[in-house]
Amino acid sequence: MAKHRWTVLLIPHGTSRTRTFALSATALRLGAGIMTVVAAAMLAAALGVVSRSVDLSRSQLLRHTNRALAGEVERLGRRANALSDTLAVLSRHDDEVRLVAGLDPLSPDVQRAGIGGPVGPWPERDRLLADGGTAGREAFGLHMDLDALIRRATIIAVSFKEAADSLAAHVAQMEATPTIMPTPGFLSSRFASLRYHPILHKNLPHEGIDITAAYGTRIIAPAEGRVMQVGRESGYGLMVVLDHGHGLETRYAHMARTAAQVGQVVKRGDLLGYVGSTGLSTGPHLHYEVRVNGRPVDPLRYVLPDDFAD
Repeated sequence: MAKHRWTVLLIPHGTSRTRTFALSATALRLGAGIMTVVAAAMLAAALGVVSRSVDLSRSQLLRHTNRALAGEVERLGRRANALSDTLAVLSRHDDEVRLVAGLDPLSPDVQRAGIGGPVGPWPERDRLLADGGTAGREAFGLHMDLDALIRRATIIAVSFKEAADSLAAHVAQMEATPTIMPTPGFLSSRFASLRYHPILHKNLPHEGIDITAAYGTRIIAPAEGRVMQVGRESGYGLMVVLDHGHGLETRYAHMARTAAQVGQVVKRGDLLGYVGSTGLSTGPHLHYEVRVNGRPVDPLRYVLPDDFAD
């Protein structure tokens, strides 16, 4: 069988000689194969260049991203340190407030807010430590520090709330404590287990104090309370009784007139009545009693220094 051949004529312009080339099918196939290989090599080289360019761009982007993340982790670390310093100041203030509120300061062990127990699965930690590199490890440490700071802040907040409640209770108790004298005047008879009675002429307990004052002098409440009794009582004459809560009760006897009603809630300084000489009395004065859980105590134990009613 005759082989196929092809003849290629190269006819130049001008006077140059015409060239003739005879090509067989095998030569053409070989040339085409060589051209294909060359084209594939060129394409692979081009793809390699593009891939390296893409990888380089991606690597540069990752480096920029990692630097940005590392910088942010560093900034967050500084802010966490500042927060730790702030919590330390708040902790000292909390100790001071607790002392004022009558509470013991929190122990350092409690303030550390330790935790523990089985670790269990923690995907975020594993990803940070395995894939995050240096920035991931720093981010994980910062995560742990922030968790500890949040626990400390929670404990301090609870402690402040406890101190505030205690202070509020102290304020309420102080408001109900008879710390002022109910009327101005002169102390004419003190609290005593036995005293010679000027009218009955025998020794009897004197369960309060006597304050001599002009007839009609104002008598005020020495503390917040509720009026429990208004009226006449044997020996006491016209009197008012206040219940201050916390087991405290005060009595005001020998009044000329009263200015309070049963059930009325009074504040420190509110008018209760006026000095008189009703009941067993030798002249105008106020008989003033303080009772704790029903037991008479010396009213002067509660009066603050230089704190007298106007």
